Amino acid sequence: MAEKTAVYECVYIINSALGEDNIKALVEKFSALIGSLGTLDSVEEWGNRRLAYPIDDLTEGYYVLTTFTSGPEAPAELERVFKITDGILRFLVVHKQ
Repeated sequence: MAEKTAVYECVYIINSALGEDNIKALVEKFSALIGSLGTLDSVEEWGNRRLAYPIDDLTEGYYVLTTFTSGPEAPAELERVFKITDGILRFLVVHKQ
């Protein structure tokens, strides 16, 4: 039986106080992780934006949107790594239809 794959979108917000080099390292880290779990389709760095509400007294964050194709186990692993990574303020992984 062939493995089922689906297209997912992931948006995550990085603490902009980390600095340009650390932000770039985190984007590369998650791009590599997604690439190892499936196929990375696109990465759009939206840059620094004002948050809708303060998170840990921060009012700005660095937004990144990624689109990828993978099996059903990839989103759970990606969310697990987001939760344990310092500097990630928020994240959302959704199945794209």
